[in-house]
Amino acid sequence: MAGLVATADVEVDATRERVWAALTDPGQIKQYMGATVETDWKPGSPISWTGDWEGKPFRDEGEVIEVVPNEKLVLQHTSGSSGGDSHTIVYTLSDHDGHTDVTLTQDSNGSQEEADQATKNWSMMLAGMKKTVESS
Repeated sequence: MAGLVATADVEVDATRERVWAALTDPGQIKQYMGATVETDWKPGSPISWTGDWEGKPFRDEGEVIEVVPNEKLVLQHTSGSSGGDSHTIVYTLSDHDGHTDVTLTQDSNGSQEEADQATKNWSMMLAGMKKTVESS
């Protein structure tokens, strides 16, 4: 991975299959991310996120790179709001004792401050995903 890497993780009281569904189902993503996601989740396919962030509309785009159901999801993400910065986002799922650990990394951060902000943003998103999964 290029540049500084931001990392966020969360433990979810649910199976990997349930967490995977929350990461790939547009309806559930909308609940915790507030964004509408469009893709077919096939490697090489485009992906887009549209919504509002801090009161401003956004449209981010990217590509689905790798899909290993219930284990790993790799996306290329280009942020429309940050002047076209491109990152690789990797979700990794592992389970233990009936829980699922989700680790998310985002590469190509230009500074430690940018990496820290990305970690904060992704941690908030993962906390929202955890709440969505555990409350359903």
